[in-house]
Amino acid sequence: MDFIFLQTTICPVRAGNKIQTENVSIKKIITYNLNGIRSAANKGFVEWLRNCGADVVCLQETKAQPDQIPIMEIAGAGYETYCFSAQKKGYSGVALLCRQKPDHIEKGMGIPLYDNEGRFIRADFGKLSVISVYHPSGTSGEERQAFKMQWLHDFQDYVEDLRKKRPYMILAGDYNICHEAIDIHDPVRNATHSGFLPEEREWMSGFLAKGYIDSFRYLHPDLKAQYTWWSFRAGSRAKNLGWRIDYLMLTDNLANNLKNAFILPEAVHSDHCPSGIELDI
Repeated sequence: MDFIFLQTTICPVRAGNKIQTENVSIKKIITYNLNGIRSAANKGFVEWLRNCGADVVCLQETKAQPDQIPIMEIAGAGYETYCFSAQKKGYSGVALLCRQKPDHIEKGMGIPLYDNEGRFIRADFGKLSVISVYHPSGTSGEERQAFKMQWLHDFQDYVEDLRKKRPYMILAGDYNICHEAIDIHDPVRNATHSGFLPEEREWMSGFLAKGYIDSFRYLHPDLKAQYTWWSFRAGSRAKNLGWRIDYLMLTDNLANNLKNAFILPEAVHSDHCPSGIELDI
């Protein structure tokens, strides 16, 4: 299988000024669905974290309450932990691991239906906001698929309103959607599966049209077979039969700050792998 990690690819960006934020040094951001932080820690996640070089790591599916997260080990790797767990134990949950102390942390969206599931956490660094978000999956049946579609509508309304106050945002996380055929290994057979349904893809197109950038596709529009999640079944990862469902979405006013976007399939602490960006801020 062929995996590519591009470190220096540059793409033309729209005209405009770069964001400048005093006393803030956020150069590299990584997002990673761990499918259980305790399980990932047993597979070497903290050691990987120590060497990943990110200023902020956005986590999803921590599947842990605050007292179950290895905060001391993470601190030893150079990061402070800010987490937002689901009420249900062993389920969902998001976190932000930060080298620099944020000015403000906001847990949840103020919507109990979603906040009970621990799906959204935000850190503000000067003018810049970094968000870890875990979109619902609809694979368990029609009820959860309907929940997912309602979430997508409410999520978009929330971030559009938030953008009026926090105009520079990075919305990183597991979106549980492949946007285009290039983002999935078998677009024909998966066209009726949650995560690649027409209505989900249409939502993402509409979301991007509101003024957001899919950082990876922005810099690598034609790069194929680049995935961030593989099923545990049938040796999917070894065969690279995957889906790209993890994103770092940027408000388009950050386009000129974007230097690089990458995927790290060699990290094997989860059924997902990390994605990241490098910024000039």
